[in-house]
Amino acid sequence: MEYNTTRNHLTIREYGRNVQKMVEYILTIEDPEKRKKNAYAVIELMGILNPSLKNVEDYKHKLWDHLFQISDFKLEVDAPYPKPTKEELSAKPDPIPYPTRSSKLAHLGANLESLIEKALQETDPDKKQGFANSIAYYMKLAYSNWHKEIVHDDAIQSELSDITNGQLAFTNTPSVKAFRPDNNNGRDNKSNFNKRNKFQPRNGNGGNNNGNNNRRNNNNNGGGFKKKRFI
Repeated sequence: MEYNTTRNHLTIREYGRNVQKMVEYILTIEDPEKRKKNAYAVIELMGILNPSLKNVEDYKHKLWDHLFQISDFKLEVDAPYPKPTKEELSAKPDPIPYPTRSSKLAHLGANLESLIEKALQETDPDKKQGFANSIAYYMKLAYSNWHKEIVHDDAIQSELSDITNGQLAFTNTPSVKAFRPDNNNGRDNKSNFNKRNKFQPRNGNGGNNNGNNNRRNNNNNGGGFKKKRFI
């Protein structure tokens, strides 16, 4: 029996031991055409075993990189993509610098700040006015999302003037619906209760009085069931 302790290192675990054995067999093939044919067959098998790579852009290129990596970059085959090196696949990307600049519009976001800068650089009066109206609408929407209430237009215009030093002023009234809790639960329950009790009798006994009267009439008329005596 072959134990894992006696086997070689499994390079990429997602493809399993059998794929690695296939790649090791391809390395022993001397005929270039036969080696190429077997390499393409292993690529198709790798795509089936790891279907999540299909969501990656140019996933075929990724499969060929994995094939060369499994072969420890020793495979010589006419591939549709250039053969990578060990340094290229093991290289780490440069760290993204953390933004350290402070913004006066942190409560509105950096996108609105860039939009205001673009609006101030606009020379066309109509486009500049459209920018101002869009900015005012977004400011009112952001305020309503955080405070669950409608802010007055004068407050929006005052803040917009402070930000742009009076260079932008909106002409339309931004229409944003306020958040209102649903107060119709009581009325809906009441209507459902009336629908359920629509065909029920009005008395509080739920129709028991009618049933008792019918049994009394049957007993008086000699009808109904009689009790049996067992000796």
